[in-house]
Amino acid sequence: MQISLRDRTAMVTGGSRGLGLATAHRFVASGASVAVVARDAAVLAGAVEQLRAAGAGSVVGIAADVATADGVRHAYHEAMAQLGRLDIVVNNAGSAAVGPAAELADDVLQADLDLKLFAALRLSRLVWPQMVERRWGRIINVLAIAAKAPPTGTAPTSISRAAGMSLTKLLAGDGAPHNILVNALLVGSIESDQTERMAREQGVAVADFLARSGERIPLGRVGRAAEFADVACFLASEASSYVTGTAINVDGGLSPVV
Repeated sequence: MQISLRDRTAMVTGGSRGLGLATAHRFVASGASVAVVARDAAVLAGAVEQLRAAGAGSVVGIAADVATADGVRHAYHEAMAQLGRLDIVVNNAGSAAVGPAAELADDVLQADLDLKLFAALRLSRLVWPQMVERRWGRIINVLAIAAKAPPTGTAPTSISRAAGMSLTKLLAGDGAPHNILVNALLVGSIESDQTERMAREQGVAVADFLARSGERIPLGRVGRAAEFADVACFLASEASSYVTGTAINVDGGLSPVV
């Protein structure tokens, strides 16, 4: 199947690294114009340079912290000023803060919710009217398989991801009469800058870390960011026209919950 995003515009938050960058690459290669949002301006500039060299679509870099309401508004209005509209939004900004739920401090949970839940809600609210008006829209929330089956010791991230799954379903119901399709992608073990960081923290080579991680996955290996991006591109396209309100595991079969 040939997936085309020609003449579509998209925003990818957390788009300067890892899964976000891979998704932006796939979108641009498929013909979309893309606004990439990230906090680190220097890293963002490098990502934009890569993307412009790789695809035909326009690429806009926007430095903003979407964990704040002001940051979300800035990202949205800057994207609108440069691209004119937004057809597709990928809410990918996030982190992997973990710890025992019984010891979870209010401010730590609030920070996680601001980055993962409120950022997605705020941006969805901003793009909603134009999607309703055009009767076309795609919103993709990037979550984790812990949203369905949270392992012990994974607060606050599992809490915010589970809330993101509920938000996805609610938005999908609201959007269905207007042809706004809202879905979630739940990540398992996928090679990214986060896996490289975890390998460094454990004092092991990245290749050894990935091999060890792959042993517990039914497919026998860690996923590639490009494989995640392929699924995101499908959901962003016209090919997904009857798919909404789903939470799709992209995990090589790792999740115990379908």
